[in-house]
Amino acid sequence: FRRWAITVSIMLATVMNSLDTTIANVALPHIQGSVQASQVQITWVLTSYLIAAAVMTPLSSWLSERFGRKLLLLVSIGGFTLASVACGAANSLFEIVLFRFLQGLCGASLIPVSQAVLLDINPPEKHGQAMAIWGAGAVLGPILGPALGGWLTDHLDWRWVFLINLPVGIMAFIGVWAFIIDSKLANPKPFDFFGFSMLTLSLASAQLLLDRGPSQDWFHAREIWIYTILAGAGAYVFAIHTMTARHPFFDRALLRDRNFLISTSLGFFVGVLLFSSMALLPTMMETIMGYPVETTGLVSMPRGVGSFLSMFIVGQLITRIDVRALVLTGLTLSAAAVWWMTHFSLQMDSHIIIWSGLVQGLGTGMIFVPLSTLAFATLPRALRTEGAAVYTLTRNIGSSIGISLMQAQHVAAVQVNHERLTESVRNFCTAWVRSKIAEK
Repeated sequence: FRRWAITVSIMLATVMNSLDTTIANVALPHIQGSVQASQVQITWVLTSYLIAAAVMTPLSSWLSERFGRKLLLLVSIGGFTLASVACGAANSLFEIVLFRFLQGLCGASLIPVSQAVLLDINPPEKHGQAMAIWGAGAVLGPILGPALGGWLTDHLDWRWVFLINLPVGIMAFIGVWAFIIDSKLANPKPFDFFGFSMLTLSLASAQLLLDRGPSQDWFHAREIWIYTILAGAGAYVFAIHTMTARHPFFDRALLRDRNFLISTSLGFFVGVLLFSSMALLPTMMETIMGYPVETTGLVSMPRGVGSFLSMFIVGQLITRIDVRALVLTGLTLSAAAVWWMTHFSLQMDSHIIIWSGLVQGLGTGMIFVPLSTLAFATLPRALRTEGAAVYTLTRNIGSSIGISLMQAQHVAAVQVNHERLTESVRNFCTAWVRSKIAEK
């Protein structure tokens, strides 16, 4: 009973956190009008959250060792819930950006710590099922976020996009407080302040580079060059420091575990390839196809249904089938879905979006669960929280890079098409003027 109670509590916190990465996307136009912000300014509502989460995620392991998982989860859930309520009550752009930043700080530890807790409370033969359950919350949140956010924005108000976290956060807080037994290391490793500073500099600069790049015309702006130099310098110094320091911020033993290293690397590329397309679909359906916000959410929902079904199936099959076969099947389905998306056009109906999303969801579930299971199959128990933080951080970086690359490609394609349309109009006008002169 305690195991199931902990699982439910952990999943509530995981879903609440992962949902907030995308639930505010469809409500941005409504938030923009409410706080009287420009198109560039309103993007800080998303950027502030992502920067805070990127900086705080690597710190999860040290905080867990120093203060214990239970206290860390309670503070994270409580802080995230209060910050969500504050976002719902915000009346200015500064307030909502500040509270979104606090949301990211408090919620960053929920994903890696919850993953480590589920691995610890389940025996090794049930790790596949545990990762299937955890993966459902971690993946379904970003996928179902636009649907739920659209419904709340249309039927209630954009503030409910954040206020909905209040009951979920209270239930998760009570469950963690009542059922998780606190544990912390008697002698936690020293805190590597220099390594953390360099990692923070690199991650924050890289996130600003990826988020601000599309709107600032990338390397034509001095701001982007500054972010690039800081991100590269911070990453280089952090890598050298990690290889030579006596007590580095990340344990070097993580790099010696082949399963963890390969799974984390594949997770990075999966984030680049799969999550990037989901960022542009809601905008395409709302601005180009003319779908209402609620319809956009409903059309996006089959992707979440596919992920849920495949994760449930994989959780039952992972102990009977080679995980490499499951990953290959998932990659094949995802590739088929992406190829299907190349046939999108203004003449299509919603069926092609629904079915391609369903297939991609099935593929995502078949990739995500086996990789999460394989990453921790041979990792020592003492390194699970730190490994979960690195695994989550790497996947999030891949997602951010993929989304930025997709947005950059979109902006470039819009500019090319605009130039071609302008040239066609100019040629038409020239031909019309010549015909009128010839008539005279």
